[in-house]
Amino acid sequence: MNTSVNIAGVTFKNPVMTASGTFGSGAEYSEFVDLNRLGAVVTKGVANVPWPGNPTPRIAEVYGGMLNAIGLQNPGIDLFIERDIPFLKHYDTKIIVNVCGKTTEDYCEVVERLADQPIDMMEINISCPNVKEGGIAFGQDPKAVEAITREVKKYAKQPVIMKLSPNVTDITTMAKAAEAGGADALSLINTLTGMKIDIHRQQFALANKTGGMSGPAVHPIAVRMVYQVAQAVDLPIIGMGGIMNAEDAIEMILAGATAVSVGTANFTNQTVTTEIVDGIEEYMSRYGVDDICELIGAVHE
Repeated sequence: MNTSVNIAGVTFKNPVMTASGTFGSGAEYSEFVDLNRLGAVVTKGVANVPWPGNPTPRIAEVYGGMLNAIGLQNPGIDLFIERDIPFLKHYDTKIIVNVCGKTTEDYCEVVERLADQPIDMMEINISCPNVKEGGIAFGQDPKAVEAITREVKKYAKQPVIMKLSPNVTDITTMAKAAEAGGADALSLINTLTGMKIDIHRQQFALANKTGGMSGPAVHPIAVRMVYQVAQAVDLPIIGMGGIMNAEDAIEMILAGATAVSVGTANFTNQTVTTEIVDGIEEYMSRYGVDDICELIGAVHE
């Protein structure tokens, strides 16, 4: 049976990846997960300079998931190139680097620095809802999505994935804008903007007031958006949003995703990614599916 998928000329042994921000850059989880078994490791967001992130508290548990307002805390591109890429190169898995920034120039600087690095793809995070400037503005304006995609592509030597925000009126408008700008692939959804109030302290649970909602409660929304985007553009899609098990992953693939990223589930089950790899294989065996590509977008009108 064939579980490999191709995205923009890059072949992955299976469609299971980690979602940025939930897996560090692999080292933290390597004691629990055989990284060799994953289709790809998607790193935490990397900026042109170190970012301290938001003040604490910045994580809150909610019904069906969690809110986070980490604020893309990261050590910056210099340390990432020196430490994290060499670590990941020890494993037989693809490397996708998530890139964040506050201005178009910030993004392009990181993309240019990564051009000669031994990585496979870049995921451009224009959609993080817990950073006060930058990401969310880009991700909610189709003209800005198209423009930043076009600029990033000028500097990129690896294929570019644009990560879309669900906090918009019409996700397909954003997808078409990224396609028009020259994106090689799309990933969706990023987190939904949410809020929690501590009724006993009568204060916001997060110092940032709002945070990104992730977890199983957002999964049906993510499936719907992946399906809509798959109908609207011709780009490969990496689906994410509340994937907790193999069933959730297969649902995303049937909706039109070529691959899936697993995020919040890593916090409650460190080995969930490899369990999903096994579960997809079991599903294929049970239903006599020889090639996983037969499942991509198999549910359609």
